[in-house]
Amino acid sequence: MMSIDALPEPKLLHLFDVLYDTRSVTRTAEQLGQSQPTISLWLGKLREQLGDPLFVRTPTGMAPTPQAEALITPCREVLESLRRLTAWEIGFDPASAQRRFRLGLSDASHITLLPRILEHLRRHAPGIRLEVARIDGNTERALETGEVDLAVGFVPWLGGGIYQQMLFPQDWICLISPRHPRIRKTLPLKTYVREGHVFVSAGTGQKLLEAALTRSNIERQIVLELPGFLGLGAVIDSTDLIATLPRQIGETLASTHGLVVHACPFPIETFAVKQHWHARYHQDPGNRWLRSTLLELFQYSKNSLAADLSAR
Repeated sequence: MMSIDALPEPKLLHLFDVLYDTRSVTRTAEQLGQSQPTISLWLGKLREQLGDPLFVRTPTGMAPTPQAEALITPCREVLESLRRLTAWEIGFDPASAQRRFRLGLSDASHITLLPRILEHLRRHAPGIRLEVARIDGNTERALETGEVDLAVGFVPWLGGGIYQQMLFPQDWICLISPRHPRIRKTLPLKTYVREGHVFVSAGTGQKLLEAALTRSNIERQIVLELPGFLGLGAVIDSTDLIATLPRQIGETLASTHGLVVHACPFPIETFAVKQHWHARYHQDPGNRWLRSTLLELFQYSKNSLAADLSAR
């Protein structure tokens, strides 16, 4: 591990972080408010100090070397530590704060939650930089280390030391095209079984759907399998397929693409979308502000907050 004395200065670490994301010297210069010659000079210093080219020019941009891939995580951990050290304050003023928050979000939340979160931040906290991470098996560790500030979604596997707070409940709906040739006002079970379906593998709630299908002894005719929700609305609108989805993402797609919403013709276990954070950051002013912001934007009931807040 590199000693403290051998660490590059913060501006070079920041350059490394931004260039890794943009893969472009031009865009990096724009984000850092520097000229391209200055960025090239800094990159030269960083290469010399770390003894590696770090980024190699390719037709698709500045590609990181294996050494850069290995260094990006410790680099960001150092930057995060520096940020927390320099940004520490008793209070948190969102209007003037300069801080980066990382949110763990599901694929569906990119469509349903992220636009509203970003709109609020641009209006009330213009100096905040928001980054989005996937919710996966690494989420618990990322919350513990501070790599992720909040994880929002259905994450039942998170363990001890993690606080949780309910935002809203989710049930299930079915989406079809308004021009579906065989389905009109209702969607009976026999029709549901007979028709073709789209299976979306993304989302932790899919296990609840699969369990419900098994309990009801239903075998769907899967015509299309998608890894996420991108393009799903257009697919349903232009075909005779059915999509079975959690209500929030389903109603969002229905509103965007003019789709028809039907109740599911068989019971599926409901679940709750919650925000999760580690006990280490429970009293952090910025984290507390971010949690209160999401609660304000998405809470389902002001009268049930106390019962939903607990550390597992």
